[in-house]
Amino acid sequence: MATVHLRIGDLVWGKLGRYPPWPGKVVSPPKDLKKPRGKKCHFVKFFGTEDHAWIKVEQLKPYHPHKEEMIKINKGKRFQQAVDAVEDFLKKKEKQGGKEQSSEGKGDSKGKKTPTKPLKILEEDDEDLSALKDPSEKDLTDSEPSSVERLGGLGTTGPVSGFKWESSPVQDDPHFHHFLLSQTEKPASSMEPISKRLKIVEEDTRSTSIQAADSTAINGSITPTDKRIGFLGLGLMGSGIVSNLLKMGHVVTVWNRTVEKCDLFIQEGARLGRTPAEVVSMCDITFSCVSDPKAARDLVLGPSGVLQGIRPGKCYVEMSTVDPETITELSQVISSRGGRFLEAPVAGSQQVSNEGMLVILAAGDRTVYEDCSSCFQAMGKTSFFLGEVGNAARMMLILNMVQGSFMATIAEGLTLAQATGQSQHTFLDILSQGQMASTFVDQKCQNILQGNFKPDYYLKHIQKDLRLAISMGDTANHPTPMAAAANEVYKRAKALDQSDNDMSAVYRAYIH
Repeated sequence: MATVHLRIGDLVWGKLGRYPPWPGKVVSPPKDLKKPRGKKCHFVKFFGTEDHAWIKVEQLKPYHPHKEEMIKINKGKRFQQAVDAVEDFLKKKEKQGGKEQSSEGKGDSKGKKTPTKPLKILEEDDEDLSALKDPSEKDLTDSEPSSVERLGGLGTTGPVSGFKWESSPVQDDPHFHHFLLSQTEKPASSMEPISKRLKIVEEDTRSTSIQAADSTAINGSITPTDKRIGFLGLGLMGSGIVSNLLKMGHVVTVWNRTVEKCDLFIQEGARLGRTPAEVVSMCDITFSCVSDPKAARDLVLGPSGVLQGIRPGKCYVEMSTVDPETITELSQVISSRGGRFLEAPVAGSQQVSNEGMLVILAAGDRTVYEDCSSCFQAMGKTSFFLGEVGNAARMMLILNMVQGSFMATIAEGLTLAQATGQSQHTFLDILSQGQMASTFVDQKCQNILQGNFKPDYYLKHIQKDLRLAISMGDTANHPTPMAAAANEVYKRAKALDQSDNDMSAVYRAYIH
């Protein structure tokens, strides 16, 4: 096939290994990017993401001639968003009368300012990932490109036919964020393997990311670990997690205090464990996700508990939202038996869990975190590693404190609107057009207006998190007056028998 000659400004489809083509634009690389040897490539900015990458010329095709074919083949939500971004770009360019640099122009921009947004690029033959300046659409200078290895943010929607691309192996899964927070004041840029398919980078921002796509795209690219997985606790969050682990081909053994909850997962291919101890003894990595600190302790220390099944080398991952003291205690007892411990509470809700889009906060044994990589990909879109045991519990409580307080404030606003003769629907419409607009706000307000309080995150659990966060503040001698006020409202809602409803039922505390 004849090589297509591309220039700065051209729209293209870029292909990486087995991942599907993605729409992008050829731009100039940063001036401080070293030229690799022996590779003919172009530097591409990808639409719908903040990602740039070096792409071999054999992996690039012109955008317009292949547009219809690519749209028919790729159906992911994030892919469609990227195509929409291309169309928006073309419309703006047309309105501007072609002022935007295109393939007919030379792309000269002498004297223009280089933006300072961090840019992450991984080269094929390098073991380092550099934080570079983001090339602007209008800051284009001709420079000879180099080789590509990784791009974040592309949605995988299955094999692409009718397109002949040169095969190139991809070492990293580009659909999943992995963040490592350094414990040093100024971490150096370095890359460390998380698994055969993932790499972790520490940057000057103290974190690294590989862009996440929609859940379909993420799940389509996962290679499940060959380790045997155990899971204890099939509540709102645990059920979605186990379902996604099974969908992605993991071998999972489940246990739940109410054994009937296991039946559905047995039908989906899970194995049944009779006790927590049995699950741990049968599996290499065992996760648990239960309601509160007492349940987490009982699961480990109680009769036929986790501790009785722990042997040297066995991994235990505590995903429950509990206080740092409980996490430290569990870590110590697991480690005393030769086990390996990781805390990994998750931010999200039942719906987010079902969609495999949780945010995972991990801390503890770094090697366990690495061993859990395919599991975390199956259940979530983003993973943070926060260092020492207890850090994830602290961060999770802070996040839930903010969320719980925010939910109470929204409910207060809705009831105040009603009390002052304002339309609650109009209040929501205005809110959704402002800076506080979010899926969370929209869903919770709609629930309230419809009187639908089916639990997505139990009210009793968010109140528990507020209580633990306030206690954590007391330990640190740090004031938490907003959380304390919100906690009282949730306690009022619990007194009104709202414990097992969604957290948005805090609204009822204001109207009774």
